Amino acid sequence: MWRKKDRMAGGRLPGCKERGEWAELYFMMQAAGLGMKVSRPFGSVGRYDVGVENPTEGNQARVLRVQVKSTIYTRRNGGYSLNAMGPQRKKYLPGTVDFFAILLIPIDCWYIIPFEVLGRKNCSIHFTPKSVRQKYGAYREAWHLLRETGLTIQACVDEDWPEVEAGTAGSSPSLRWGSE
Repeated sequence: MWRKKDRMAGGRLPGCKERGEWAELYFMMQAAGLGMKVSRPFGSVGRYDVGVENPTEGNQARVLRVQVKSTIYTRRNGGYSLNAMGPQRKKYLPGTVDFFAILLIPIDCWYIIPFEVLGRKNCSIHFTPKSVRQKYGAYREAWHLLRETGLTIQACVDEDWPEVEAGTAGSSPSLRWGSE
């Protein structure tokens, strides 16, 4: 995907928090440009940064929880590193994040990595984009992964749960147990 050079201005932002917020917006722009619907949890206390919903057939939507990470730190060998830790420098718990979207800001390169690959670690991770044997090479610009998997949100009806019938305005709803 072609990008203008001035879009990498986020790398010049002074603080980590500002760069992180910029990377989240950049991720949402990229995902929306690929036809995905994006949302962001209200406030800064969400367990993930961005929700990605894919167009699906029928009424069921697949929502993925994406944690966005970014780095400007280069290593001696031309690689990049960043900390893959959650709040209070703890590892991410299963069920809180589905994917990590990692941006290497200096080269404008995204890695879309499933939680199962990265999430159980509480450490620094390293990327060597120029190496043929790089560990995360299969996930470089792997936007298709956000389209192929997801959580299916379904509803369930419990036969023993009372139905609530809507009444008129000002009246209380009446309960009805099962079928009569």
